[in-house]
Order: sequence, then C-alpha cells, then structure tokens
Amino acid sequence: METPAGSFVPPLLLLACATLVAALLGAAHRLGLFYQLLHKVDKASTRHGGENVAAVLRAHGVRFLFTLVGGHISPLLVACEKLGIRVVDTRHEVTAVFAADAVARLMGTVGVAAVTAGPGLTNTVTAVKNAQIAQSPVLLLGGAAGTLLQKRGALQAIDQLSLFRPLCKFCASVRRVRDIVPTLRAAIAAAQSGTPGPVFVELPIDVLYPYFMVQKEMVPAKPPKGLVARGVSWQSGQGERSSFTVGLPSNGWHADLKPGARYLENHLANLFAGAWEPQPEGPLPLDIPQASPQQVQRCVEILSRAKRPLLVLGSQALLPPTPADKLRAAVETLGVPCFLGGMARGLLGRNHPLHIRQNRGAALKKADVVILAGIVCDFRLSYGRVLSRNSKIIIANRNREEMLLNSDIFWKPLEAVQGDVGSFVLKLVGGLQGQTWAPDWAEELREADRLKEQAFREKAAMAVAQHLNPVQVLQLVDEALPDNSILVVDGGDFVGTAAHLVQPRGPLRWLDPGAFGTLGVGAGFALGAKLCRPDAEVWCLFGDGAFGYSLIEFDTFVRHKVPVVALIGNDAGWTQISREQVPSLGSNVACGLAYTDYHKAAMGLGARGLLLSRDHEEQVASVLRDAQEQCRDGHPVVVNILIGRTDFRDGSIAV
Repeated sequence: METPAGSFVPPLLLLACATLVAALLGAAHRLGLFYQLLHKVDKASTRHGGENVAAVLRAHGVRFLFTLVGGHISPLLVACEKLGIRVVDTRHEVTAVFAADAVARLMGTVGVAAVTAGPGLTNTVTAVKNAQIAQSPVLLLGGAAGTLLQKRGALQAIDQLSLFRPLCKFCASVRRVRDIVPTLRAAIAAAQSGTPGPVFVELPIDVLYPYFMVQKEMVPAKPPKGLVARGVSWQSGQGERSSFTVGLPSNGWHADLKPGARYLENHLANLFAGAWEPQPEGPLPLDIPQASPQQVQRCVEILSRAKRPLLVLGSQALLPPTPADKLRAAVETLGVPCFLGGMARGLLGRNHPLHIRQNRGAALKKADVVILAGIVCDFRLSYGRVLSRNSKIIIANRNREEMLLNSDIFWKPLEAVQGDVGSFVLKLVGGLQGQTWAPDWAEELREADRLKEQAFREKAAMAVAQHLNPVQVLQLVDEALPDNSILVVDGGDFVGTAAHLVQPRGPLRWLDPGAFGTLGVGAGFALGAKLCRPDAEVWCLFGDGAFGYSLIEFDTFVRHKVPVVALIGNDAGWTQISREQVPSLGSNVACGLAYTDYHKAAMGLGARGLLLSRDHEEQVASVLRDAQEQCRDGHPVVVNILIGRTDFRDGSIAV
C-alpha cells in the first residue's frame, strides 16, 4: 500500500524550517551577533588597535620596530613610540626587514618590521625569503585596505596572504580588533618554535584606527527608509549609498560602496565588540624539538670510537635556548677539531687551536666520524659529495626535510637527529664524560691551515695592475678590528675573499645573508646590529656592486645617529661574475661598473667619507684608524677602497 503523497509535506516543511534556522544561525555567527550580545562596544573610547599591537610587542620584550611609514600603519607606529619601543624608519622597506632579521639573530628573539599595504609589502619579499632560508624569526606586520574594501579595487589592495604564505610559517589577517592580541601572540610563538622563520600578520586599516574615525567614514549619515529597505540592508548590505572614505593621505582607505546602514552598523559593532577587554599579552610557550636520549647515546657510542672526528657547526647551533658561551665551553670540552659556518663563525674567538679555517673539503674526506650540527648538505657542501662514503655521519637539525637533503643521492647519515642543535651538542659532551682524542689529527689539520695562510700572505705581497691589492687590504682590516666588533658582509668577490681572511672576534659577531646569497643585506643588518649592540663597532664589508643597494640608507644612519664603518672594495665591476663569464663566454657584458666616488655620495647624505687608493698605499692602516675614530665620535663612515683584481678566487662561482 502506497503512502499518500500529502503525508510527506510536514517532514519537508520541517526540513525547510531547520535549514532556514541553521542558515540564520550561521549568518548570525558570521556577523558576530552572538558575541555582541555578551561584549559591548565602547563607542566613546578614543583607543585604537595600534595600542593593542604595541602592548603585545612590549610584553614580548621587543625594543625596536623597523618601518617605512604609511597611513595604513600609522596608529601602531604612534602607539609603539608611546610605549617606549624605538621606531626606526628606513628609506626602503627591504632594509626594515633586514634590520629586524639582524636583531632576531643577535638577540635571540623575534625581530619586528611594519610596512604599509601593497607596494610596501611587495618591497619586503626578498628580505622575507632570505629570513625564511636563514631561519630567522621575523614578524612582519602589514597594513591592508579596510575589511569591507578588500577585493573591491581599493588603492594598494592585493591578495597579500597568498603572496606571503609560501614565505612564512604563519600568515593571518586580523578581522576584528579583539583578535589582534591573540593573533600576534600566536604568530610570535610560531616564529620561534620548531625551525624558526618569518611570520606575517595583516592588519586592515579599520582594525587599527579608533571607533569614531571608522564610524564616521563607514556608516552613512542618513539611514534607509521603510521596513523592506531596512531588512534588505541588514541582510544583504544593499541599501542607501555610503561613501567609505577616510581622509588619510595615501593610505588606500578609499572606495565607494553601496552597503546598507544596518549592515555597516553591525559590521562596525563586530569590529569593535570586546576590543578593550583585558587579555593575556605575554609570550606563549615555544615548541622546541629535542633529541631523544636514545639517539644521543647512540651518537656518543659512535663518537667514542672515532680516531679522526670532525665537527661542523652552523647557524642553528646558536639558536636559543643554548647560550653561546655554554656552547663554546662544550665545544672546548669535546676537544674535536671544528669548522664554523654562518652565525657560528667566531664561536671560538680568534686563533683557537680547535678552529680549523681552511681546506674543509680535504678534512671532511679524511675524517672517520663527521658531526654536521646545524649544517645542510646543499651547495655549500657540494650537495653531500664532499663527504666520504667511509665516514660515519651524524647530522643534527631541527628540520627533518632539511636535515636529509640529498641523502638519497650523494651521502647517507648513520644517525639523523631531529632536535635543537645546541642542546644536542651539550648532551653529547655530557655523555662522553671528558673523553679525549690523540692530538696528531688536530695538528695535521692545523698544519694544512698554516700552509694555506702562508699562500695568502704571498698573494697579499703580489703587485696588482692598478690600485690596491684586496688581499693585503683585508689582512690589514683583520688586524684593525677591535675585540667588540661585529662584521656585516654584503657582496660577492670582495666579501668572498674576506671570508678567508677576516676573523670575527667572538660568537654572534658575523652577519651574512645565509644560503640565499642575497645582495643588499648590508645596511639593514648593520642598522639592526648597532642598535641592539650599541657598544660594538659595526664594520660593513661591501662589494661595490652590493653597495648600490645600501647607499641611500646612510641617510637613515645619519638621521637616527647610528654610527657604522662601511668599507667598499671598489673594483669597478661585478667581479665574481666577470671572472667566470669572460673566460667562459668571452664577454664582460653587464659586469662593468665605474670607480665611483661612493665616499662623496655618502658625504652628500651627511656621513663621513674617506678614499683609499694606490696613492695612499702606505696609509691604509692609518685611514682605517681614522674611520674608527670618526665612528666613535658618532658619525657613519664610508671608506671607498679602490682595489685591483687578483686570481685569489678564480673558479669560485657557485651554481
């Protein structure tokens, strides 16, 4: 017997009603109506979201905010200044992020940069990618068009999150003022947890400015008339015309919309509901992976049987929570000859007997046990080909994918330890309980060092066709460096030569871009380094090509009274490329520059400028001392060093 069709009507009606109710509840949730019932909007308050940003930064110990000003982000800059966070404005956004990167590396915390929307953010892409590859915890704050104007053609409005997701560990767009604090806390924790890296938080303009300003520009003066018009305006946002234009210069908060008054009023209420209610502002716990005791014990057993052990330390070894002095003491206790790279340069100071500086490839081939602590088998280790198949390889890294790079092709680890590198080294030393190794292995490596350095001295004594011998100049630079100096390096050929000749005096006193090989880091790194280490002498070694990126920032150094010494190895060309391009392809096209008067250009920006050429060959040391004195007197100094060309780095190009 068939059921009459009419009997299906009540269930269908119930289903339709349930669907409608669910849709209405979902819409109410999305519009924040339930939240607004429990949390008020303080319409009389003159507070703004920038104050919430500043409060979180202060609670996390942030001392510097690097920026290039824009109307989108003005409230957070003003709020940071009021809370005692030093706001340092640069002449290019990429410099702001490089400066934040330097602070992150040297202070073991998060570095912070804030830039305006659109072009302001796109200008930072290179620096953010560099921070990602260098594993620097940088927080990038970006302005954005108002929440209602996104995807509507507002000035400087682009899909910023899609741009930064491939570059950052964490990306978020804050849609309500009350979400600023928890979003920033989560971002800062993400930047420092696991494998550190950059994070991005987008702050639309209407979550940063005060309620009364946003209300004035968002909600039309005359509400729609009639019941139907009001209902439509509430549900769909279609009603009387509203001119959504905030009178801020060049901030992109300008567009004509047609949302209804009720819809806009609700949107405004949802933006500011609960905005000023107290919230925790301090740091969240960090997630830092640790090596398991079983893995550490296996590594102890492998190393205890070694006859020719070798340690290679990279930047990850200097990450918190292990202080540099404790890591240095552990390496000295371990007593294994070591090579230092990246931020680990200088860990053992100058001329330490365990520190081997030259002939790394040959040493790796001879070692029977190699510990790669925070070092990756990328191009710097010939993708792992430099390792001997007969060596027992122990590798430690926070990032498993990076740790095993190319292990399926050119090399294979005996133990792959995913965990914090510095902590692993300390545990390894503790497990070995003071074991020592025969001194002949370390002496063999030191003798190879001495022979290589004798060859350098011979190179320094050779005459060049014109100007000064760069090898000789850099040896004199190494002699002039004080113990408290920080070295920033930015360039190709001149800096590559310096890496063999100039020794940082201690840990965290060498700043290079890292594996990305980025040119243009110099001014930003120097700015961040000098601000967080004001008592240090900051020396920047530039190639003349690389200096082109940083020249204008000497205006920044002068304005903010940040004295640094910049040494330009000026050989009138992109020599690292030229020395390979000309013999290989027979042309110097695009490689030629000029012996430009960079020192005079710096003087035009208010800095001090000095010139070194063959006419001053006997005065190199005295000119360097003069630069130091002027820097100590508070002046940024550029020393334009005209150099000739040598065969020191023939065959050094990396591809």
